[in-house]
Amino acid sequence: MKNNRIKSILMRPEISTLIMFIVIMTGFFIANDKFLSPRNIRIVMGITPEYIIVAIGIAILMISGEFDLSVGSVFALVPMTMVQLVHQGIPPWFAIALGLSIGIAVGFVNGFITLRFGIPSFIATLGMLYIARSLTTVATGGFTPPFPHSLPNELFVFQFEVFRASLFWMLGVAAIAGIMLHRSNLGNWIYATGGDTGAASSMGIKTNNVKMFCFILCGFLAGFAGMIQTFRIEAPLPSQGYLLELESIAAAVIGGVSLFGGVGTIFGAAIGAILIRFLESGIIMARIDAEWFRAGLGSLIIISVVFNTWVVRRGENMVHKNNAEEDQKDENNSREKKRMKRNV
Repeated sequence: MKNNRIKSILMRPEISTLIMFIVIMTGFFIANDKFLSPRNIRIVMGITPEYIIVAIGIAILMISGEFDLSVGSVFALVPMTMVQLVHQGIPPWFAIALGLSIGIAVGFVNGFITLRFGIPSFIATLGMLYIARSLTTVATGGFTPPFPHSLPNELFVFQFEVFRASLFWMLGVAAIAGIMLHRSNLGNWIYATGGDTGAASSMGIKTNNVKMFCFILCGFLAGFAGMIQTFRIEAPLPSQGYLLELESIAAAVIGGVSLFGGVGTIFGAAIGAILIRFLESGIIMARIDAEWFRAGLGSLIIISVVFNTWVVRRGENMVHKNNAEEDQKDENNSREKKRMKRNV
């Protein structure tokens, strides 16, 4: 029973990420004992929730078998739209709703182009990346507009003890997404669609509808996360979310989400995003040139994919070995029963 439990744990895709997380955190702590100080943890976790929310959206979409390279641009476009609408006299809550609808609309367009015309999502969303980023810059002429204080800032930046509002928003999103993926038919459809679209269709699952939902959800979460960050820093930056699409995909991959779909968890994507932020913090605290962060991130992606593959295969080998042992035991029992019958 104990061995079976260990095998089932090893086959979970996020386990290797958790092991790497512990190893890297320990390494940076040995190099600098202030790395795990309450102050540094508070600083890192203060900016991480928004990135986790985006990584969750990316992970769900990747599990369904698709990509979205436009999330970084949507991360900037949605809050910029919200702020500009308020400056035009639109009521704050209506501006928030319209801003979020932009994220939903971008997700829908990405899904429509990908599914209706059979264009790879990598290409369709790459085009949207440039379009959305350009709209963000053109809307302000490249300058940062003043933050309108008529917006309900207290809802997104309140602080409880040492925890910021963004952490609670992230936990809420993660909980809802986790329940959807692992406790609902929709989650089963997403995994089935990403695992084998043809087989899922033959089972009666409307795979295009499932993927469209994932595209829209990804766009919405990217915009929502960008809005939270804008409320926190009180400035809608045109450059906001730059390269976030690559870091989000990296977080999902590091967290055990398969590039081919059908495999992954919300927990793994969250751990991947946290690991990336702590990697950046560790490099800074070690006084290493910040440009090495990209090299470290690239190395982490390669190592995580290799290590995750090794861990999963080891788990599978243990299962196969256990099955072979069970088959051998059954065969021996069968022979023993036949021998006893002959003796009788």
